[in-house]
Amino acid sequence: MATFLYKLGRSAFRRRRLVALLWVALLALAGVGAATAPAATSSSFSIPGTEAQKAFDLLEQRFPGGSADGGTARVVFKAPEGEKMTDPANKAKVQDVVAELKSGSDQVASVTDPYTAQAVSKDGSTAYVSVSYKVSGMELTEETRAALEKTGHDAQGQGLTVEIGGDALQTMPETGAGEIVGVVIAGIVLVITFGSLVAAGLPLLTAIIGVGIGVSTITALANVLDLGSTTSTLAMMIGLAVGIDYALFIVSRYRAELAEGREREEAVGRAVGTAGSAVVFAGLTVVIALVGLAVVNIPMLTKMGFAAAGTVVIAVLIALTLIPALLGFAGARVLGRKDRKGLKQDEGSTKADGSKKADGKAGKPNMGTRWARFVIRRPVMVLLAGVLGLGAIALPAASLEMGLPDDGSKPVSATERRAYDMLSDGFGPGFNGPLMVVVDGDKAAADSTMETIKGLDGVVAVMPPTPNKAGDTAMITVIPKDRPSSVETEELVHDIRGATGDNVLVSGQTAMNIDFSQKMNDALVPYLALVVGLAFLLLMVVFRSILVPLKAALGFLLSVVAALGAVVAVFQWGWLGSLFGVEQTGPIMSMMPIFMVGVVFGLAMDYEVFLVTRMREAYVHGERPGEAIVTGFRHSARVVTAAAVIMIAVFSGFIGMTDQMIKMIGFGLAVAVLFDAFVVRMAIVPAVLALLGHKAWWLPKWLDRALPNVDVEGEGLVTEKDVDGPQSGQDRELVKV
Repeated sequence: MATFLYKLGRSAFRRRRLVALLWVALLALAGVGAATAPAATSSSFSIPGTEAQKAFDLLEQRFPGGSADGGTARVVFKAPEGEKMTDPANKAKVQDVVAELKSGSDQVASVTDPYTAQAVSKDGSTAYVSVSYKVSGMELTEETRAALEKTGHDAQGQGLTVEIGGDALQTMPETGAGEIVGVVIAGIVLVITFGSLVAAGLPLLTAIIGVGIGVSTITALANVLDLGSTTSTLAMMIGLAVGIDYALFIVSRYRAELAEGREREEAVGRAVGTAGSAVVFAGLTVVIALVGLAVVNIPMLTKMGFAAAGTVVIAVLIALTLIPALLGFAGARVLGRKDRKGLKQDEGSTKADGSKKADGKAGKPNMGTRWARFVIRRPVMVLLAGVLGLGAIALPAASLEMGLPDDGSKPVSATERRAYDMLSDGFGPGFNGPLMVVVDGDKAAADSTMETIKGLDGVVAVMPPTPNKAGDTAMITVIPKDRPSSVETEELVHDIRGATGDNVLVSGQTAMNIDFSQKMNDALVPYLALVVGLAFLLLMVVFRSILVPLKAALGFLLSVVAALGAVVAVFQWGWLGSLFGVEQTGPIMSMMPIFMVGVVFGLAMDYEVFLVTRMREAYVHGERPGEAIVTGFRHSARVVTAAAVIMIAVFSGFIGMTDQMIKMIGFGLAVAVLFDAFVVRMAIVPAVLALLGHKAWWLPKWLDRALPNVDVEGEGLVTEKDVDGPQSGQDRELVKV
């Protein structure tokens, strides 16, 4: 592995113009494809094997043209103070709106009159018009959405308070300035880390190119592959973070090789051969985690995972090829001013045997060295502090309640949130999430089902059955007492399913969300076993050890549970909620645990691989376990710290988005990286390795023979490339120890 990547890096360095031209051409091609591709017309959401999905499929068969899974909208009206919606003048305005909605778009399937559909509140202050569309909310044209909004504005101009809810206005999540701030912070961190604008600019430039190619490709294929709007957001989030990190690893190692006195082409080759090997395996763990989302068997998640994994692959390829090419263009400017002067002085002070003085050995110990020595002196104290601290933060995770956010979680500035609140005030919170019960039977079966449901707790109203033309299927609308995302509503869904026969199916958006949450819960353990198991085998190959991968996996689990605890405290309990823009607490998004396991595991292994491979490299070259830990921190702590700060900044940028799901994902990932990088990798890992000593690198001989030798630490480069100098001979002797 190291030898192949060494040759690849040198080749990219020598042919830098061709390599740079190829990547620019790929970016242009992807951009043209995105610009000329037809707009995505579908973003279907299905959950195979669930009762809610079976009900939708049955309705498609028995109610042809009924658009059971079509988009919906609710235009909610509130009368001025002292008036009622039943007053003749207000009633006339609402009926004008009904007529306007029916003629506003050919995508409209039906519009209900609130005065004939019992959609006026008991006190007469509130009424709502239900609009059903022939296509899903994401398939609606901009003209249809504009007509809906215009109708609401026209009615509001006549003295009524009018707000619009439902998924008809669902669009691409609105992005804020947070993402840009995240990239700016990343740039500042890189400048501080490298002391060179050129070195700082390379990771940013290559990450933007990689994300540009990935997101443009997703946009170009969105219509063909039925990709949702969140897919490109996730790809951008992950692509930016790993793209910057991987480039940072390569550039940092290149600068270290230059400081050792090597020629630029040789330094590039060694940087790609060593740090590049770590990048390849770190990227593989991220790809495994993202592709593993297919285990959940939800098409939307599978597509999101594969798309994000593709962006990660692009980031790895760019780090291995474009970074070496750009380093060729950068010349000595990749070093800071002081380092460039020092390099010139070193050129004049070369020893007679042609070797250079060792870097970092005689100089003042850096922060990483001092921290590593502190941990080695007090490993038990550091280990207990890290484990107990994360354990305390993880405690709220025991109260985790999962569901999917509804319009009640949107900011109060959104019309969907105001419509949600108006319906709750006028009719009760359950009107925001009606249940759709499908009876596969005749009128007698439907009537019997209706009476059974009426007798259950938590039911406010049950609408009369609506049969199909054949009379063999009926729909019953049930209004719960509590809001859609409440535990009580979830219990009601289970009660209905338990009290009725196999011929009765409960569906609707609320039931679909409940089934989605259950499916995510059921898939968590198999997914965790698959991802952690495959990554364990991969890390065992990388580190030639059993205990090091085991420690890596256990440390990750600790950090991800602590991050879930922080998410629960902020988004479910409301602690510091105002600081993060959480206006309505509620259950945690049901995909959050699996999502965090998938994404954070891959990203956490980045730091594990980059930090511990440097320790492994030192250990293989003859250093004692404690010395190897110090060496790994001396060379890698600064870079890992910078990489973590960058990743936290990028993820934190998404906390500023208005979409509750994206906000929660951004917060969860940022906190998870904070815990994993600074507590687990920088504290718990060296403490455990210090306690284990030589045992940390133990591997049974039979397993050592069975595992392929990928040479991540670059041992092959030492024996092949350093054969001429005394320093090289010393390294060769160390390898034999």
